[in-house]
Amino acid sequence: MRVLLSTYGTRGDVEPLVALAVRLRELGAEVRMCTPPDEEFAARLAGVGVGLVPVGPPVKEMMRGKTLPSAADLARYRDELVETQFGAFPAAFDGCDVVLAAGLGQVAARSVAESLGIPYLYVSYAAVHLPSPHHAPPPRPGWPEPEAAGNAARWEFDARNVDAQFGAALARHRAALGLPAVDNVRDHIITDHPWLAADPVLGPWQETPGLDVVQTGAWTLPDDRPLPADLTRFLDAGDPPVYVGFGSMSPAEGVGAMAVEAIRAQGHRVLVSRGWADLDLLDDGDDCFAVGEANHQNLFPRVAAVVHHGGAGTTLTAARAGAPQVVVPLQLSDNPYWAGRVAALDLGAALDARETTAETLGVALKTALSPETRERARSLAGRLRTDGAEVAARRLTGELR
Repeated sequence: MRVLLSTYGTRGDVEPLVALAVRLRELGAEVRMCTPPDEEFAARLAGVGVGLVPVGPPVKEMMRGKTLPSAADLARYRDELVETQFGAFPAAFDGCDVVLAAGLGQVAARSVAESLGIPYLYVSYAAVHLPSPHHAPPPRPGWPEPEAAGNAARWEFDARNVDAQFGAALARHRAALGLPAVDNVRDHIITDHPWLAADPVLGPWQETPGLDVVQTGAWTLPDDRPLPADLTRFLDAGDPPVYVGFGSMSPAEGVGAMAVEAIRAQGHRVLVSRGWADLDLLDDGDDCFAVGEANHQNLFPRVAAVVHHGGAGTTLTAARAGAPQVVVPLQLSDNPYWAGRVAALDLGAALDARETTAETLGVALKTALSPETRERARSLAGRLRTDGAEVAARRLTGELR
């Protein structure tokens, strides 16, 4: 069996598919993956023996800026990505038995798979990306914010935005492939039978008419890499520090420095993850330490709390470690959704990055560092699944054999 996995985005978009690829290979499947051409992704896939098909421009440099590109630049970027996909996907998909795509940016995947007679599946990593009256659509950078009240009206507005961005290009390419036009680009990409690769306790799906969602659990792999020696020495030298990191994102202006200030004000040591933004938040104090790449599965059980941006992977790893969380999300994608889930489950606190101050961070940290929050976080950790990628791989191979 030959499987094509495809996504475009940051590390949080790629890593779940890496986990699925590893489990599929263990079941004897051949796997190739379409991702951005960033060196980090190429090295990651080579390390697990998965062939990379680079599609689109590198992502890392765009994400390192203090702000996202303008709406006009994002629109042009998305249009160029669609053209690149329709150019690259036919050869990449050739000979595959199934195509699985992740993310709304996979505009060409279903059409190319359809033209080649290959089954197509769509996966989301967070319930908020799937249309439902139970939640509003996620923020999509560069597109107008909905003025309508009510989730149903907001989802209709969201569909119009997607059609305005991608509709003409998709219609043109489908006509060239001899395929009929589609009425709703977003729902065409998602299908009416999407998969949800999220933990059912941390990010549950609520039944929605018209969508038959398969929730497999989150797609992750065990990570037994040791922590760097200098990081281990810092951890051993005192009480557990509070971790501050924003992954592939650049935090809102001043938020990182305010977090360090608020943590120190409460007498805690600080561990800063540089991330893709290459954060430089430290002075000469011996109560602070900066780290680059590190194994979060080994690290988070050793910290007092995790301050982060609300990425799906960071939220899940902190929850599995039983670490309280303070989420300061950008108004981007699923970040606000995961912030809301942390708050709803009383695993810590969530703030709005646009209104965050050192004072509000201090209050949020007091909530997260309380014994009651720590106990709730530890209790929830034992209820989270770790077999999502295996479940998905077995379902995928079993359905198609």
